[in-house]
Amino acid sequence: MGMRCFSTNVQYDVAVIGGGPGGYVAAIKAAQRGLKVVCIEKRGTLGGTCLNVGCIPSKALLNSTHKFHDAQHGFAEIGIETGPISMNFTKLMQTKDKAVTGLTSGIEFLFKKNKVDYVKGWGKFDSPTTIAVDGNDGKKSIINAKHTIIATGSEPNSLPKGVLDIDEKYVMTSTGALALTEVPKRMVVIGGGVIGLEMGSVYARLGTKVTVVQGSDRLCPSLDAEITIQFQKILKKQGMTFMMDSKLKSGVNNKEKGCSLVITTPKGEETIETDCVLLSIGRKPFTEGLQLDKVGLTANKHG
Repeated sequence: MGMRCFSTNVQYDVAVIGGGPGGYVAAIKAAQRGLKVVCIEKRGTLGGTCLNVGCIPSKALLNSTHKFHDAQHGFAEIGIETGPISMNFTKLMQTKDKAVTGLTSGIEFLFKKNKVDYVKGWGKFDSPTTIAVDGNDGKKSIINAKHTIIATGSEPNSLPKGVLDIDEKYVMTSTGALALTEVPKRMVVIGGGVIGLEMGSVYARLGTKVTVVQGSDRLCPSLDAEITIQFQKILKKQGMTFMMDSKLKSGVNNKEKGCSLVITTPKGEETIETDCVLLSIGRKPFTEGLQLDKVGLTANKHG
């Protein structure tokens, strides 16, 4: 079957598949307790979604744009007078990247310090005690481990095939929204949860006309109602527009010509033109490709 795998002769006590906040913490802890540990991560950098394309870069952008917004709208009120203020978008993105690289290399240092072996590649079960790794360098190997921790995290949900396909440039998840090269004039956010509203708020402060399409009658339905009502008022003040009890019916991605969306609203169907779409409709467990059947595990329909 294809390439021959070379087998590492090391016998590990614990292998951790995934180097995110669940995986890297478990790997370090196990090593500190005296176990021989390996962590397998395909991204090529540690820290998972949270650190690479999630909470950390989002908060970096939220923090910078908050300061920008404050300087534009809040300073004059307290007597601080400035000239016209503008945002250097390239520099903004570089600062965010610097925060991320600093933290990911910090975790790599902790691995070295605690003697955790770090393998860059895609790990999948070969048997209950062996893990096959497709290395990022193209090499295949087999890792022997008595115990395995599955810490493969989650990935963004996507719409049913053909409704609106993600290209991470014009139709994007939070990953693409964190890597835009210029500020779009118009953005439609599908999903009024935390992730969509964070990124929506960042771009609204930078001057994008942001419209949020939310399926229920309030934002962040899992949060306390009083909080979400106040939250929506603040975001409206920032210039964001909301279509509540509304859903995306269909859409066409015309690349640089923008996207055309058909939205089902309580008042009927409405067509919206936008430069880009941010799909933020929740996340799902990322367990595909682990070959769970080889260890007698089955995943439910959510993975």
